[in-house]
Amino acid sequence: MIKGYLAAAMLVGLVGAAMPTVSMAEEGAKATAVRSEVGKPIQAALDLIKAKKTKEALAKVRDAEAVKDRTPYEIYLTERVKAQAYASAGDAMAAARAFEAAASLPGAPAAERTTLLSAAAGQYYSGRDYAKAAAISGRYLKDGGTDATMRTIYVQSLYLSGDFAGTAKALSAELQGQKKPSEEQLQMLAQAYLKLNDQTSYSKTVERLLSNYPKKEYWQSVIYAVKQQPGMSDRLALDLSRLLRATGTLRTSAEYEDAVALALQQGYPIEAKKAYDEGMAAKIMGQGSDADRHRRLGDMTNKQLAEDKQALGTQDAQAVAAKDGNAQVNLGYNYVLHGQADKGLEMMEAGIKKGGLKRPEDAKLRLGYAYYVAGKRAKAVQVMKTVTGTDGAATLAGLWSIYLSQSN
Repeated sequence: MIKGYLAAAMLVGLVGAAMPTVSMAEEGAKATAVRSEVGKPIQAALDLIKAKKTKEALAKVRDAEAVKDRTPYEIYLTERVKAQAYASAGDAMAAARAFEAAASLPGAPAAERTTLLSAAAGQYYSGRDYAKAAAISGRYLKDGGTDATMRTIYVQSLYLSGDFAGTAKALSAELQGQKKPSEEQLQMLAQAYLKLNDQTSYSKTVERLLSNYPKKEYWQSVIYAVKQQPGMSDRLALDLSRLLRATGTLRTSAEYEDAVALALQQGYPIEAKKAYDEGMAAKIMGQGSDADRHRRLGDMTNKQLAEDKQALGTQDAQAVAAKDGNAQVNLGYNYVLHGQADKGLEMMEAGIKKGGLKRPEDAKLRLGYAYYVAGKRAKAVQVMKTVTGTDGAATLAGLWSIYLSQSN
């Protein structure tokens, strides 16, 4: 899920790693405190770095290091230029160690310490020492550094070093209050929770991904996670298949067969027919060795649909006269499926209002879906938001609310 983000971050690590530069002119008054026996080889090293002659530059740095009794500032200056030479030579690890050492030296100007830490973290990242990159970038942020690149390197390094708890903690704090976090941030947070086997937090994060970036792979992921949740009742299998169909994430012949069979079992052959036709049109059903079985399933669906059409309307009076609203809800839903939305929705609403329902939250979930089928998305969302409970209906209603609130 996070492959693209990691590739982008690698680019950040290579290009965005700050490499502070030094010239004798930039140091101003401080340069006058550098003795010539140190200053001359350092200036020569800087000129050689500019000329891409890093091997020779490092030799000049060693000349400066050989000078006895260097002042703290001379030691710092030498280490910093050595770091630049290693960075220019492409030796990321040597450059990282030198930048880190320079930041910790007594002679390092306080104003430059965060810049040096930033350079060290970037070089450690480029050298793929992610544990060190995380430690140094974390130190940079703790010391007040504000470069957004360093925050990216910090989180990336935590993840790549295997510190998934640290990744989740850092990203959660970063995303708090953000109206629309980046897709990459949410991807990484979801993956961190998955690595931690925190299914609850993982599902919530993927739901947030769905709200902002509605992609099929995210829908597949979150619906699969919902199916595995403890307490998700088997009786909601048809409701799950409805969400899969709506989001275009039914993938296999077996899933389409289940959608058809479940609709037939619950007495809605017209819904079974729609699922069957979708599977056939997508060439997922009716292929290969399964073709004959699918043909028989289609024949059974057509037979039951013909019987259902003939019986439609014959049980209305009995349903209205019943003490509870169960029959009205079921018959009303069937009317909606048959294209008689106004009549069906009115009957469902009346049945829910009458009460005595075996599963009142399931009835509201189905009513919300019926409004969706009828093309009344705003009303569908309104109904879905009233679904409560802990056995899965409310979870599905929440996902429907996300889906229905998105533009087609």
